[in-house]
Amino acid sequence: MRNGKIRVMIVDDHIIVRNGVRLMLGTADDIEVVAEAETAEAAMAAVHAQAIDVALIDIALPDKNGLDLLKAIRNAKPRIAVLMLSMYAEQVYAVRALKLGAAGYLTKNTPAATIAEAVRKAAAGGRHVSSTLTEQLASMIADGTVAAHETLSHRELEVLKLLAAGESLVRIAEMLHLSPSTVTTYRARILSKTGTRSNVELTRYALETGILM
Repeated sequence: MRNGKIRVMIVDDHIIVRNGVRLMLGTADDIEVVAEAETAEAAMAAVHAQAIDVALIDIALPDKNGLDLLKAIRNAKPRIAVLMLSMYAEQVYAVRALKLGAAGYLTKNTPAATIAEAVRKAAAGGRHVSSTLTEQLASMIADGTVAAHETLSHRELEVLKLLAAGESLVRIAEMLHLSPSTVTTYRARILSKTGTRSNVELTRYALETGILM
């Protein structure tokens, strides 16, 4: 901390979101936004260039998945607490993020006071877990079940989202810098793991679980 303030970095490729979060945190006397980044590459540069206590990271970044950035920050600067701040519902990414070492998961409709409190808790070494996520975790522990999409790798989840959004295999390959045959293999794995048989069923699954917004 600097002058008793928690130093925060905001990582999101939308300037409106960054400005909004900055304004919300600006109402807290003990929190200071010291860095902003719109890409994972820029975020890592900031991590190495200055002192940061807490990073607020979006899942969907233009150059790298936010979860991959989470892992990179945890490896490079493990003392930095990372909070995921995403448009995606908690049931899609929250458990996955916590397993990777995130200090919490917040959706973008979270009230300013809750975001500030999550930042404080993360800076103190704690974790922010909402009541909704607590119930989800308790249910998973109680019945021993895991949602189908939790068994997908990060890359498979990316491919699932794009397939559900109607993108072709060729277009997905271009977007993710993969070969069409690799994307075809991912699709087969996704269908198997989710118990779906077609892109139509996959889209329905994505809508029901909140993967496709």
